[in-house]
Amino acid sequence: MRKSVGGIIAILAGTILANSATAEEGKLRIAEQFGVVYLLLNIAKDQQLVEKHGWEQGIDIAVEYLQLSGGSAINDALLSGNVDVAGAGVGPMFTIWDRTKGAHGVKGVASLGNFPNYLVSNRPEVKTIADLTDQDRIALPAVGVSMQARTLQMASAKLWGDDAFDKLDTLSVALPHPEAAAAIISGGTEITTHFGNPPFQEQELASNPDAHVILNSYDVFGGPATSSLLYATTDFYEDSPKTYQALLGALDEAAKFATDHPEEAADTYLRVSGAKIDRDLLLGVLKSDEVTFKVEPQNTLGLGQFLHRVGAIRNEPAQLSDYFFDDPRISGGS
Repeated sequence: MRKSVGGIIAILAGTILANSATAEEGKLRIAEQFGVVYLLLNIAKDQQLVEKHGWEQGIDIAVEYLQLSGGSAINDALLSGNVDVAGAGVGPMFTIWDRTKGAHGVKGVASLGNFPNYLVSNRPEVKTIADLTDQDRIALPAVGVSMQARTLQMASAKLWGDDAFDKLDTLSVALPHPEAAAAIISGGTEITTHFGNPPFQEQELASNPDAHVILNSYDVFGGPATSSLLYATTDFYEDSPKTYQALLGALDEAAKFATDHPEEAADTYLRVSGAKIDRDLLLGVLKSDEVTFKVEPQNTLGLGQFLHRVGAIRNEPAQLSDYFFDDPRISGGS
């Protein structure tokens, strides 16, 4: 028998409450995914910035970085208490915020910057999402809930109406970005389209002459927008205030470093991530006018309101403070 939505919410909220004891000052486990959108975490790890900001507050912080793929896996890790802070897209954040809303709920911590996500096809005849057919399979990190999936749903609603917002979910398959990029570049697989992120989308465009952009996330959101961010439980925010502030301070310093020193930031990404990517191509991403490194979220509220309108989440966010923890470095966002 299927559980009711209310039952699922209660279970998830109970899971958070049961794991609230794992919040501990001086301990920080961060889940991240693939791509240069997590550059600020790469810089923080390489330069031990969380530890540095912890020392300034008089505490030692043991930091662990874990790599997972897909918003669903990230959310599961956070709910189970296996990580303290989750790194994923704005879409997965709204999903878990909605399901856990309340005293022990999940909220955003900080943006990881503004990056465009490109929907890339290697079929020349496909010019827009309206040209996608049953011959196509769209690779993205998690079907229905990832940032890419939610962006595709917004684009579908604009084209076909809200009732058809999930029209392209049936063509979507979950695949980590590295594997999806390899499929687009090589061709000859069922994967003909990939809704990726930097630098995988740029690698596709540079490596396969048939690869081309059929949708830019900035066009869907009406301008630059936060694509990936960090979020955590209220228990972590309240029980580990010094660790929380050290993390925010580290991210803010990392954002300034990435902005002021793109060459060094590129080298950091290559060294820490182990990614096999042309350095000049990577630098092109970091220096792009479309990319901005900052912890203040931008253009996120519209996605949450869309998800509520089409029934994907129960609660409607009205302002940033509804789904982000309060901090002067965050409160001016949108």
